[in-house]
Amino acid sequence: MDTPQPTLGTALRHLLNLLDGDLEQLYAADGLGYRPRYTPIVKALRALGPASIREIAAHARMTHSAVSQSVAQMKRSGWVATARGEDARESIIAATPRLTRALPLLERRWAATNAAAAALDAELSTPLSASVAEAIAALERKAFHARIEEQAP
Repeated sequence: MDTPQPTLGTALRHLLNLLDGDLEQLYAADGLGYRPRYTPIVKALRALGPASIREIAAHARMTHSAVSQSVAQMKRSGWVATARGEDARESIIAATPRLTRALPLLERRWAATNAAAAALDAELSTPLSASVAEAIAALERKAFHARIEEQAP
């Protein structure tokens, strides 16, 4: 019996698990207890300084919900602190001293990760980074839900 090919979503989740799972193991070996999903938030905080979830989401090109969930995890782990903004409905997220101390090690990991990603790209017939960028651009032109509706009977 032939094994069915995984659907696109399943294949992408598996790919992300292969990438992020190994990276998370390296962070654990570094003694950090840091997760790859925190990186876009940390990079946004480095660029913006203390910022609202809305500002971080826009800078990181993530959904408000995804940033909010990650920030909650980061706060529990001591990576970020929150304070009320001028508008009482808004929280301002800031790096903690723990995060500031870890930044040099994180930056070295990010550089090694980028180099490894470039090496992976060189190994593939089509660079993964180019395919992902092309797919994002196509989906920003026309959302996936619109594409699904076009295919619906």
